[in-house]
Amino acid sequence: MQFQLGFHGAAGNVTGSRYCLNVNGMNILIDCGLYQEHNLKDRNWEDFSMHPSKIDAVVLTHAHLDHCGLLPKLVRDGFQEKIYCNSATAEIVKIVLQDSARIQEEDAEFKRQRHERENREGKFPPLPLYTVKDAEAVFPLFVFWNQQEPLTIGEGVTLEFIEVAHILGASSVRFTITQGNEKRSIVFSGDIGRWDMPILRDPFPIGEADYVVTESTYGDREHGPQADIANDLAKIINETCDAGGNIIIPSFAIERTQELLYFLSQLLKADKIPHLQIFVDSPMAIKVSMVFKHYPHLFDQDTKDLLRTYRANNITLTRSVSDSKSINHIRGSAIVIAGSGMCTGGRIKHHLVQNIERSESTVLFVGYQANHTLGRIILSGEKDVRILGEMYKVKARIEKLEGFSAHADKTELMRWLDSISTTPRRVFVTHGEPAASQAHAENIRKLKGWSVSVPEYQEVVTLD
Repeated sequence: MQFQLGFHGAAGNVTGSRYCLNVNGMNILIDCGLYQEHNLKDRNWEDFSMHPSKIDAVVLTHAHLDHCGLLPKLVRDGFQEKIYCNSATAEIVKIVLQDSARIQEEDAEFKRQRHERENREGKFPPLPLYTVKDAEAVFPLFVFWNQQEPLTIGEGVTLEFIEVAHILGASSVRFTITQGNEKRSIVFSGDIGRWDMPILRDPFPIGEADYVVTESTYGDREHGPQADIANDLAKIINETCDAGGNIIIPSFAIERTQELLYFLSQLLKADKIPHLQIFVDSPMAIKVSMVFKHYPHLFDQDTKDLLRTYRANNITLTRSVSDSKSINHIRGSAIVIAGSGMCTGGRIKHHLVQNIERSESTVLFVGYQANHTLGRIILSGEKDVRILGEMYKVKARIEKLEGFSAHADKTELMRWLDSISTTPRRVFVTHGEPAASQAHAENIRKLKGWSVSVPEYQEVVTLD
């Protein structure tokens, strides 16, 4: 038995997830993500390593942009086959891609006007990577699979989705491959979630796996006690409120915003924070929150209990641009949750402009900040940052709550691997910065004794 596996994204970095499984005459793409690190964004414009018309299927692990964000380009360039995922993922992907396309179009127009004003040319023409029309062309290709049993997608090829608690709908994917009398299984972790976190059920055990492709975002560090999240959040809010500033929270629209609202509701219910105005200034986060209502069976019991017993009345969902701008005229402190989570686009940039030079305000990060993103630059301690083409002094208080992460830490990554019931022939460590991936690989060798490698970008391996 032989088949090939190509690593065409999230190899040596975190974003841009894309793997190609060549098996039984099929080319199967696992995820098709957007690069978000500033130094790697050029890759988004490059041709795919394989012409899209030669790809026989796409399988999505979940709906984050770095796992699905290049689908519109893939379809526009020639892919017309099926995209397999569960229905929760499909609902959120539609929202994510439309939002991404809209931002691409707006940013392209903003750059065009700036280039005209400054009489200069950028590295790329001020055109969107893809349009809203390109994004909508993806939707008819979705095939939903919500069952736990395997789905046959080709001769001798089945897939299964296994809940992984990263975001709503997030799954690991197991392919079982049959050639004659032989069978092999290969598991793609997607992004691994955490245990005992609010909203979603814990990750499900994996079971059998001959080969494993695992993420390593936090393969070299621990998140710290989860019990401190609510108390640390309350401390930051109370201190900023006492100083008379705003709490600006760059937040991912999927899961992170909903988790924030969960913790804020807990704190409000217990009167541990003042009943400030809370703005969810993200049309995408609002739409995603509506999707959550369709899948209460995926929630854990604590979330079901909170939804039944308490509903905060000081949360404003900000949909329009005019409503977003009006937040800046509010006197007194407020909590503003806005996208994007790494400050790479969206409304958060405008709130940063209004608050980054205010020493009484706090910019609170609650998620991973990839290398070279504006969020990472701010978090690294830079005193001057470029936002919307202008330079600003960083005078605001900068904080980060590690415990909010939707990614497993080094111990939890090993816990996920412990749920594999067989000894894999080989494990591939991806989706991490080099130090994190190497640390996770070494941890696997030391604690499990398994064969492990850290593939390079565009590497193709033959599996036997």
